[in-house]
Formats: sequence, structure tokens, C-alpha cells
Amino acid sequence: MAICFLKPPFLLNIFLIMFPWMVKAYMTDVDALLRIKQSLNNPEPLDSWKLGTIPCDDVIRWVGIVCNKGIVTNLHLKSMSLSGNIDLTALSEMAGLRIISLENNSFSGPIPEFNRLGSLKGLYLSMNQYSGNIPRDYFTDMTSMKKIWFDGNKFTGEIPSSIAELPNLVELHLEDNQFSGPIPAIGQRSLNSVNLSYNNLTGAIPPALAKFDPSSFEGNPGLCGAKFGRKCNKVKPQAPKSAEKSSKKGLRIEYLLMAVTILILGLMIAGICILRKRKKHNSETVGIMEGNIEGSVGLTICNISKPEAIPGQNSFGTGQKTLMNKKKMADVDLMLLNSSKGVFRLSDVMKAAAEVLGNGMLGSSYKAKMTNGMIVVVKRLKEMNLVDKNGFEAEMMRLGRLNHPNILTPLACHYRKEEKLVIYDYISGGSLLYVLHGDQGKRHAELKWHNRLKIIKGIAQGLGYLHTELANLELPHGNLKSSNILLNPNFQPLIVDFGLHHMINTNHVTNALAAYKAPEAAKTHRISHKCDVYCFGIIILEILTCKFPSQYVNSGQGGTDLVQWVKSAIHEQREVELLDPDITGSSKYIGEMKKLLHIAASCTENDPEARLEISEVVNSIENIQGGDEKTIAMFSSFGDGYDDAASTLTDASYMSMTADSKTNNNNEQTQRTNNDSFGYRMWIDFEATMGDDVDEEEEEEEADDRKK
Repeated sequence: MAICFLKPPFLLNIFLIMFPWMVKAYMTDVDALLRIKQSLNNPEPLDSWKLGTIPCDDVIRWVGIVCNKGIVTNLHLKSMSLSGNIDLTALSEMAGLRIISLENNSFSGPIPEFNRLGSLKGLYLSMNQYSGNIPRDYFTDMTSMKKIWFDGNKFTGEIPSSIAELPNLVELHLEDNQFSGPIPAIGQRSLNSVNLSYNNLTGAIPPALAKFDPSSFEGNPGLCGAKFGRKCNKVKPQAPKSAEKSSKKGLRIEYLLMAVTILILGLMIAGICILRKRKKHNSETVGIMEGNIEGSVGLTICNISKPEAIPGQNSFGTGQKTLMNKKKMADVDLMLLNSSKGVFRLSDVMKAAAEVLGNGMLGSSYKAKMTNGMIVVVKRLKEMNLVDKNGFEAEMMRLGRLNHPNILTPLACHYRKEEKLVIYDYISGGSLLYVLHGDQGKRHAELKWHNRLKIIKGIAQGLGYLHTELANLELPHGNLKSSNILLNPNFQPLIVDFGLHHMINTNHVTNALAAYKAPEAAKTHRISHKCDVYCFGIIILEILTCKFPSQYVNSGQGGTDLVQWVKSAIHEQREVELLDPDITGSSKYIGEMKKLLHIAASCTENDPEARLEISEVVNSIENIQGGDEKTIAMFSSFGDGYDDAASTLTDASYMSMTADSKTNNNNEQTQRTNNDSFGYRMWIDFEATMGDDVDEEEEEEEADDRKK
């Protein structure tokens, strides 16, 4: 009997066929690394970098690659005789990259723009031919940087002053270059290794560096101080040529300074009076959070206004807020997941003008406009402690890689023990919930049949994509409801808040997620992909009837039980009575609408085994006809429909909504709401203890011991 051993490439192909959802996770790093290889002049040492293989594969690992949970984190290309202009754009697309080592190669010319990679922790360029000045602000945006090794190059000019601003700097090696001028005020307490020897530096050594051995500064004849036995010369002011002229000039200067001082004091007093009046009448100041950290964050809310509340909310705050840093938040920053909208930092978001969009079971959502004009939505998520920092960031990177026209992927995230920040692009069209139940203006009037069908088809396609890419999750979405469907100005739907279920605390998940409204989940907590299908069926019924579902209300009291209502109507063959009169003006597509009602009924069967698979739902909906779409003009939304993750309508909000709702043509009560429970909950409890919760990540071990 012959025994046949399968070769690794064969096994790899079988793996990719069996687990297609994992292929997407590697595509960005694979593409970026291949482009980096192509940008080099002599890439022969990188022959293992081949299309069709996986960089982080345990069997055929690419040379020079270090991975963490399938994500490339380190690029070690030491002593490979490489040269050329490395592709910085490709490097910037590797969101998980933390260390770059190009030591002992033949790279030359000005230093590349590695500072575009704000998440780098280690940059090793030793023993190359880089030359020229390094800009003073080169390291300004590299706040995560811990290790800088630039020794053995031909750098000139002054040492960049921005090095002194790196909060976590541990190692700094600039020896054997041609740096000149004074040493910047480098003095981080975290520093444990410094070498500035054999340059052309001058002046005194900063006091904080005096603890290091004199050999770290040798070869710099211009340095002075006790370490070198040379006193630093003090520049003596020259005596005036004429004492009389100097005295007259001095008097004139004194009088001028007195006048300027009086003028400034007067302006300050007037300004304080004006500010106090404005503050008294037009602003509401929210307390500043206290904490034993480097950065303390405060919040001021100005010009609070109360536009007309839509049914279902007691009040809707569009107050403008300005987030102010009381101290420099030097040791925290965002993890960028997607740079398609540009690069920004946590400090940019915290300084942005913001307004509350909504509050719910897992936290709050805010619209933030940064100083560069970029508008984002910041979601503060609580009750999500089932994964640690590494697990959270790995999951968010995975979600950030998703790419589909009906999926809104996160742009950035930030981890803290008690809460997490997730940042999305701002979509101006509002949520499906708001357009259906809150907006009675032009936007709602445009919800004709072809636009409603367009929305349903888009949701189906996006949900099908999620169920393919996140097939390993029990709930690929988990919180599918109309408030988590955003609409662009052309009614293209975008699904948000997906893939979070497995990170939410178990004691909170039942009340937080819409998927637990499915009968099997509500009774036995048994969850599966079919729970998402159930939620999608509710959305289809909501769109066709324009009724607010009782499934969105935690108490179960209020709203319309669309599932039971539709089943009764189908049994009695009176489906047309359920349809929103706004879409039944023409009988041309009544049959298509009835088909969708039956599809929705199949999605909401009590028995999950009797429900359609998501692939069957997508195929069935694709065959529904909706007529020719007309050009839709872009209208500004009367409210931004961003729901925070896992929010549900509270009982109090629903009771308020029913009191204000209008009766429809059938004299049935219509319950409508814009979001779960909007109000004047402010962004004040964003504890300023960011520095306390920033985990002390262990440094990645270098592959080779460094010998000097």
C-alpha cells in the first residue's frame, strides 16, 4: 500500500477553498508586500514573497516577516543588500505594521517619509547611506515610536527637535553621522539607551542625558560641560557705547511697555466680561473629568438648541461641543484601520466640534467635525470586555478590511478597558429608521417603490457579503435593524455596527442586540446566522408597511407586531391592505410587493430551520422588479440617523412617541422614532484616564542581538 504525502502548496489551496472568508484578511498585506518587493532594485533575497502564498503561513513563511494572529507586524530586512526607493504608499496600507528594520543595506538619499506611518514603534535604518537633513517635525505624528536607530548613515543638520516630544522613547542611536548644532531638550524618563557619538554636535548636554556614559557623546569636539572637562562659555552682553543715550532709550522703552501693559490689561478685562455674559446666556459648561494622568479632557457645550422633536423622542440635542485638551495626551492615539478618508489622530477628534447623535444600550454616538473639515461619527462603546486590547484591535482590523458598496467599515478605533472608541465616515442621508418614521419632509416623500426596493436589495447584498466574510462568527451582524442602516443621498443603504457580538459582555448582550429578538434566541438564547435573517425579515416588513416594529421595543409593549400581522394577512389573502399607501398608488408592481411580503414572512418563521438561508433570500430578492429609477435630488437631512452600536428603544421613549403620533388612514396608531433615545446626554464621562488604561505592551523581540 503506497502512502502519498500531500505537498504544502496543495494543502494551502485546499485551505483557501475550504475557508474563503479568510482570504480577504491577507489580501491587503500580500498586495502591499509584493508592491514593496517590486519597488526595490535587487529583490532576489525576497524570492519567497510570491503571489499565491500567505506571508504568515506556518509552513511557507515569507522571509523577513513577523506576524501576530495572521497580521504582519514586523518587517525585518536586515543585511539583504537591498536598495532603491521603498514604496511608502504600500507600507502605509499595512495597518498592523509596528516595526521596520532595514539595517545594513544600500539604501541612499534623503530619509523616506516613514513618518506617514503613525503607528510605528521601532524604526531601524542603521548602516545605510541615507543623507541630508531630517525635518524638525519629522517625528511629530509618530507618538507610538519607542526605538530609533539611525546610526552609520550620513545625516546632516540639527537633530530633529520633535524627537524630544516622543512620549515613549526607549532607545535613541544617532552615532556615526554628521549631525551638528546643539542637542535638543531630550529627557524622556523612559529612555534607557542613548548614543550620539561621532557627530559635530556643540553646546551643553541636556541635564536629563547626564546620567548616560560619556562614551555616548564622544567624538563631538564642540560639546562642553563637566563630563568633558570643558566649561561652556557664557555670552557676555556688550557694554553700551554711550551711557547717556542708553539711559534715554531705556526710559522710552519703559514708558512704552507701561502703556502697552495698561492697554493689554484693559482688553483682557473687557474680554472676560464679554465671555461671562455669553457663558451665562448661551452656554452650558460640563464638568471636567479628573484623573491622575498626563491628559485631562474637558467638554464645553455652547449654543444648545432644541429643534422640533420627532415622534418618539422627548428632546433632540444638536448642541455644539468643543473638546479641549487640558494637558497633552501624549501616550494615547487611534489605531487607523482605513486611510481612504485621510490620516487623523485622537487629538484631532478630541478637539473637534461635536454634537450628540444618539444614546443606547452600549453607549453614545457623536458627529465630530475636525479642523481640516473632515466629518466623522465617533461611537463610544461600553460593555465590551470579552477581549483584551490585542484581540479587540485584531477584530477591528479584520472589520476594517471589509469592502462592499453596502457596508460602512470603521476608519479607526481606540481601546480602553472600560470603553472603546470606533470611528466611521459620516453619511449625511440619515438612517432608514429616521427616513421611514421621523422625517415627514421631502426625504420621506422620495421613498417610492423603486427606492424602497433599492434599499432592500442593497441590504440583502451587504448582509450576504457579511455572512460570507464573517462566516466563522455566530452572528455576522448581530444587531441588524433600521437604525443601523444608513442611507446616502441616493438611497444607497450602508450597513453599520456589524461583527461586535462576540466582544460584548454576556450579561448585557441579550438586551443589547436585535438578533436576540428572534424567537429561538429570546426563549433559549440559541443563536445562529438565522437570527440575522429574522432581523432582515423585520426590516423588509418595516419598509413595505411603514409601521414601527414592536420587536424594537424592549418591553414588547407598543409598536406593531409585524410578524404576526403579516402572517394573518397572508393566511386571509389580504396582503395588499398591509402595504404603505405611499407605494400602492400604481397597481403595476403590487404583485412584486406581495412577493417581498412572502419572502419576509419566510425570513421570520418561528422555527429557524424553516427560515430561508441568506443566499436564498438574496437570490429571491434579486428577481424582484422595481421599475426605472429616477434621478434623486440631494436634500439635507433633518436629523442624522446614526444609532450607537447595540442600542434599542427604551420604554419611556416609546411612550413619549405614542403620545405624539398621528393616526393613519386606517385609524391605526403609528409609532415612529428617529433613534433609540436621543437627548442631551453629553460627552462628559469620557474619562480622561486614557493614560491609565493604555496597556503596557511588551516590546517585540529583535531577531538578532545588536552588536556595536
